[in-house]
Amino acid sequence: MVEASPGTEEAEDSAVLGGYRPELKRTLGSFQVFAISFAFISVAVGIFSTYDDVLQNAGPVGIWLWVVAAVGQVLVALVVAQLAGRIALSGSSYQWASRLANPKIGWGFGWLTFCYLAIGVAAIANALASQAFMPLFGMDPDEGTARLLTLAILLLQTVVVVASTRLVSLINSTAVGLELALVVLVALALAVVVLATGRGDLGNLTSRGVTEHTAHYFDVGGGLMVAMIMGLATLVGFDSAANLAEEAKDPFRSVPRAIVGSVVAAGVLGMVFLICLTVAIEDVPGVTASESPVAAIMREQLGSEMEKVLLAAIAIAFFGAGTVVMASCSRIVFAMARDGRFPAHRLMRRVNPRTHTPIPATILIFFVGVVLMVALPGDALLQLITASTIIPALVYGATIVLYLAVRRRLDRNKGAFDLGRFELPVAVCALVWTVASLFVLVSPSEALVPSLIVVGLVVAGGLFFAGLMLFNRQALETEPGTHLPSGTDRG
Repeated sequence: MVEASPGTEEAEDSAVLGGYRPELKRTLGSFQVFAISFAFISVAVGIFSTYDDVLQNAGPVGIWLWVVAAVGQVLVALVVAQLAGRIALSGSSYQWASRLANPKIGWGFGWLTFCYLAIGVAAIANALASQAFMPLFGMDPDEGTARLLTLAILLLQTVVVVASTRLVSLINSTAVGLELALVVLVALALAVVVLATGRGDLGNLTSRGVTEHTAHYFDVGGGLMVAMIMGLATLVGFDSAANLAEEAKDPFRSVPRAIVGSVVAAGVLGMVFLICLTVAIEDVPGVTASESPVAAIMREQLGSEMEKVLLAAIAIAFFGAGTVVMASCSRIVFAMARDGRFPAHRLMRRVNPRTHTPIPATILIFFVGVVLMVALPGDALLQLITASTIIPALVYGATIVLYLAVRRRLDRNKGAFDLGRFELPVAVCALVWTVASLFVLVSPSEALVPSLIVVGLVVAGGLFFAGLMLFNRQALETEPGTHLPSGTDRG
């Protein structure tokens, strides 16, 4: 490991890049790095998309499981931040595992992360089209129209990501600022209206709603456990800041702080938002039956105009989140390709000298989204998206195991994020939590097909891995960016 030292930007890059030729431009400040992780999490988007599942499966009382998920994910974020404070390279977990374990294990981390992010890009764009854009403009629900809009959104996001990391950051910071204001203002507005009019009920916070007499409510895979998925599906992606570490200023400090700060902020704001929403429900069965409970609550308490404002803000938050996910995924592809470990790696490693962005890698993510939208029927696409909630838990669990295995030989960068003597208990608790969250995600009967899809993605990656072992074994036997023959440039 190389210890970072204060000095010029060139000296910092030499320490950070560990043998790679710098190609990406450092343009991201501390807030912009935080905004990347917070936008990926996107509290408003996550709650907007999953609140109906909580009401239908666990009732309003299910919101309290958000606290459990938030505490658990903060523990995971603390461990991830420990690694981000030591190795600041595009590719995050792929780089950490490649350098701290071996390149073969690192490849597995990279493949799973690529699958998760590539699916996420299409999923967010499709949700933006069907759940925010179409209702905002009064368009009737139609899957065909939603998919066409999804393709248009993906194309626009591709143009933005290709054009400039600074532009991505500007759009994303604006979206995050708007989302923060939205969550705070809506929560305050609902609280004021409920107090002033008496329309609402504090009893909702302990109500099972329509699940009052449901059998197997407390069973493994039962309704209450399903409610945990809201937090697990929302409070992920905080490591996206690490995927853009080579474009961050002072990455050993800014990236770890962004990782932990984004989860803490999202956890607190999300809980406040959920409490205000739930207390503001007048008709629990009616809201539960609506297509969008959050929008229905807003409409009932604040009027239809406020509902439109909410949908507009949600649409912007969706777009910002999707843009960040696309940028993050393109960096994973770029990081693996410059080590010769991704299909068509000679093309995918290219960085445009004018925009300083990996254009071929970004266009690949766009085409993956196009294929998913065109080739998969509705049910299959939904199952694939559900499967993508399992993958980050696998990656986080493996990352924690990696950290526990190598922590004693890790150098400590001066001034970087460090848990000190608390690192071991935090890591052990984080591992226990991750195992528990995986159990929650795969235990419902509805999770069988998504779990099989994850297995299929692993097998598909395994086939390409086998091809590398047969035809390009050297790429899997050299630590990225180092121990290169004289005159070789992995950049």
